[in-house]
Amino acid sequence: MGFRTAALILILAPCSPVRGQTALSPPNRQQADTLFRKGSAAFERNDLRTAHAEFARLVGLVPKVAAAHSAYGATLLAEGDTHAALRELTEALTLNPADRSTTLNLALAHARLGEEEKATSVFGSLGADPPAMMPADAITIASAYGATGKLPGARHVLETALAAEPDSAILHDALGSVLAQQRQFEPAIAEFSRAVALTPSAAAPHFHLGSVWLALHRSDEALSELQQAHQLAASNPDYTLQLGVALGAAGRDADAVAMLRSALALSPQSVEARYQLALALQAGGDAKAALPLFRDVVTARPKDSDALTNLALALVQTGDAASAIPLYLQAAAIGPASATLYEDLGVAYLQQSDLNHAIEQFREGLQLQSDDAQLHYDLGLALKLKDDLGAAIPEFEQAEKLDPVLPDPPYTLGVIFMQQGNFARAQAELEKATALRPDNGEAWSVLGNVYKQAGSAEPAKSALRHAITLLPDQPSPHISLAAILSQQGDSAGAAAERKQAANLSRVAVSRQRANFALDSGKLLLKRGQLPEAIAQLQAAVLADPSYRAAHLELADALTRQGRLADAAVERQAAAALTDKATTDKPRLP
Repeated sequence: MGFRTAALILILAPCSPVRGQTALSPPNRQQADTLFRKGSAAFERNDLRTAHAEFARLVGLVPKVAAAHSAYGATLLAEGDTHAALRELTEALTLNPADRSTTLNLALAHARLGEEEKATSVFGSLGADPPAMMPADAITIASAYGATGKLPGARHVLETALAAEPDSAILHDALGSVLAQQRQFEPAIAEFSRAVALTPSAAAPHFHLGSVWLALHRSDEALSELQQAHQLAASNPDYTLQLGVALGAAGRDADAVAMLRSALALSPQSVEARYQLALALQAGGDAKAALPLFRDVVTARPKDSDALTNLALALVQTGDAASAIPLYLQAAAIGPASATLYEDLGVAYLQQSDLNHAIEQFREGLQLQSDDAQLHYDLGLALKLKDDLGAAIPEFEQAEKLDPVLPDPPYTLGVIFMQQGNFARAQAELEKATALRPDNGEAWSVLGNVYKQAGSAEPAKSALRHAITLLPDQPSPHISLAAILSQQGDSAGAAAERKQAANLSRVAVSRQRANFALDSGKLLLKRGQLPEAIAQLQAAVLADPSYRAAHLELADALTRQGRLADAAVERQAAAALTDKATTDKPRLP
């Protein structure tokens, strides 16, 4: 029954409910005393129906007595009839403004009706030392303070209640929440930890403690607590959602997606669950699946700059920069402006080959964050594409200086210096690039050519052979290696490398032709031109019989035409092949 039992005893037990209020005849005084005692006894045994009846009669008998209204109001509050309780408690306080317990009950009534400003105003009239409260009622009052942004007041209420009940887990948990809102994380952790120790089977303290660890980027601790909260209350969508966010923060993208799908299933209308799932899909590389979720979020939150930015980013990631740019601009108009937003907008313009606008956005971003290495690199790349190497090189050098472990600046500088004939600087940069990212086959290939130009045959051969291992489908490292072997008199080795390069060149051309025919066939299928589509898909297979995707697309088209046997042959051919997911592209020498 919470605080109301204590309040009722404070109000009525020490004296007659009518003493000092009004002059009553002895029979009325005796009857009022009897009604009070019956109502009080019923209240104590949680017989609210009887208490209600007795106190209602008491109010009817002595309508000008504050204690009668106070007792009736406390009972109505316990029954959940908060509006009626408010009327009785207001009347009681009008008749006796000094009654602190009635004041406290009135503050509770306002708080339960969502009238937080009134609740805190009434409670504040009690001064720094309010009457004793039950934990649940202290939390109700503290919540009213929190809802009006008066966090110090909420903290005072809970600390006062804890002084009386130091082993109350729910009070420690509530105080931890207030401290966390004030960003006082260390004392918040102490309060949540105390709550966990007192009631380890309660999910809420684990959830709150895990959320603080997550805010502090302590992934292991966050996961430990949030997993316990989820195990204790698996059907709670908030706990499931937060666990999914923590899994994503820990880099466990697949687990995060699965957990966030569960959160969305538990709460299908949750915009936040959709948003976090979209972010997890995007982080896991599935921007296409994230797109409809981001669109739902933006529809629900049209003024959410972050949601607009992430939707735009997903569009860029799926190749639709044209649709992304207006969203970025909309997000920028909403604000606040950030270097990341300008960087993303610049990348979108870059994808559209709008170099002038890209450069403008990158420079805007650097105005906000001049030490952002990626922004300097992006600006350098846009300037390089404009053939403004004089301006581009300092940007790449600044990016390299700001983030020495970023592999792209030294690689790009190495290529530029090689093209300018500055082989010493090219070698130094490319050696950095290959050390930072040893799996960059193109960097090894360029480095091999730089060594070759510098007359360092053995390092050149080593670098080129490493490039061939990493880029088995590229002819250019074979050609460079053949030239070195020829200079060293290894005619057989040089011939073998040239033959391999010629074979790879033919394969590359065949794949390009196959891709052109495959794209044409897919377009015709979308238009419903089935015979024409099949002709193009057959051309793709003829151009490159090793192209598994072409066989599969042809099999689907043949199935739609009813040629099931032919389709089966194509699927069987596809099953025997290893698909090459991307078209061979021209590489740097």
